[in-house]
Amino acid sequence: MTGQVYLEDVEPGYAIPVLAVTVTETQMFFFSAATYNGHRIHYNKDFARDAEGYDNVLVQGPLQAALLSRALTDWVGGAGRLVSFSVQNRAIAYPGQELRFGGVVTGKRDLLVDLDIFCRRGDDVLMPGTATVGLPRRNAS
Repeated sequence: MTGQVYLEDVEPGYAIPVLAVTVTETQMFFFSAATYNGHRIHYNKDFARDAEGYDNVLVQGPLQAALLSRALTDWVGGAGRLVSFSVQNRAIAYPGQELRFGGVVTGKRDLLVDLDIFCRRGDDVLMPGTATVGLPRRNAS
């Protein structure tokens, strides 16, 4: 979405713009370095396959959560704010897969908007969650 979204612009059922990201192994490496996550399952294919039984290295759950929070903060704009954010990592993702991050408005109260949020791969929900954002009023005095 371009520009600022306002409280008056959304109602329950409103779907926020989806952020589509294909995570690369390079992105995963830098994320592991930045978060001090040295688990080999995120960078060593042989370890992921032989020791853990996966087909490839795994995209970090916290990286998926960070991308989901980015989808929300991009949407709320500079005058909006992320108030609360809670997710559950329920399934794995591999690098090179398109992941889609978004949400649907479930309610409004005062200046707050509640959402059901998600990270999806195709039709599969990998990371469901909830969030609350604060949005400005269009004609705030």
